[in-house]
Amino acid sequence: MSLAVLYSRALAGIQAPLVTVETHIANGLPSFTIVGLPDTEVKESKDRVRAALQNAQFKIPAQRITVNLAPADLPKESGRFDLPIALGILAATGQIPGDKLDQYEWAGELALTGELRPIHGALAMTYNASQSGRSFVLPQQNAAEAALVHNATIYAAKSLLQVCAHLSGRESLPVYQNTLENDKDSSSSAYPDLDEVKGQAHAKRALEIAAAGDHSLLMIGPPGTGKSMLAARFPGILPPMTEAEALESAAIQSLSQGSFNIANWKKRPFRSPHHTASGIALVGGGSHPRPGEISLAMHGVLFLDELAEFDRKVLEVLREPLESGKITISRAARQAEFPAQFQLIGAMNP
Repeated sequence: MSLAVLYSRALAGIQAPLVTVETHIANGLPSFTIVGLPDTEVKESKDRVRAALQNAQFKIPAQRITVNLAPADLPKESGRFDLPIALGILAATGQIPGDKLDQYEWAGELALTGELRPIHGALAMTYNASQSGRSFVLPQQNAAEAALVHNATIYAAKSLLQVCAHLSGRESLPVYQNTLENDKDSSSSAYPDLDEVKGQAHAKRALEIAAAGDHSLLMIGPPGTGKSMLAARFPGILPPMTEAEALESAAIQSLSQGSFNIANWKKRPFRSPHHTASGIALVGGGSHPRPGEISLAMHGVLFLDELAEFDRKVLEVLREPLESGKITISRAARQAEFPAQFQLIGAMNP
């Protein structure tokens, strides 16, 4: 066959829309073209894919290779499309069987040696893939994170050769599934204990009322009276996270620069940005919008120490998410919406 079709996922805020990776091999002068609104990282994948295929002892056709990432109007970024592009070339040239490709969704960045490197946003992509009924093939480093999604079938791969062996039926990829350890509620020992604070009965009572009623709280007092210590212990008296809350919080954290830490599953986030933080740091942004401190505190606590030292414009950006529970980031090329349901704790000197 000269045409192969595979499925992957893009990222648009917390959503992961489906991307169809179409690979076509045609007669003509040797070339490698990627179309479908690719970013620089995606355009560079042709060099990574070429080197990975050569080092894995596969043949690269001396023909015209065209890769289309559909839909064409959706921006594509990061190296997660390396794996489906490489498999599309192999399937289109008959080097691997292509009859099972539509049963999976694929994501993974290729090293020049053919090894698979981790990607960000694996949890958000897996959640959307599970709704489509297809299995997801991911780098091994992302498998445990992705397996937090119930009813999702996750295949963990170390290299391109291992994936090809799975498709050829020579060696099956290991399956990751949600385990009982992932479902255990975070115990109170995971947080600093409020019982460690001696005295301050009035402040403790205020924290308990704020936790019970989902209220924001402002603590005013001279330095050294324990405002920061009390705020750090506030997540420990909040109710345990539900499955839906934990999944939503973890999905947002997986979109940040680092992937989600499994040790923090069902643990309410506690974010404490410095008072010199900008409005964009709180809201999020970038050419490809990423969540800011407001969204990273989803279902947790946003602690603003030295509240009076924050710039007024920075404090003003809190108004909309506190009222609506979401934040919309608009850029020239795209728009992204992130949830922002958190409890605000402020502290300042008299």
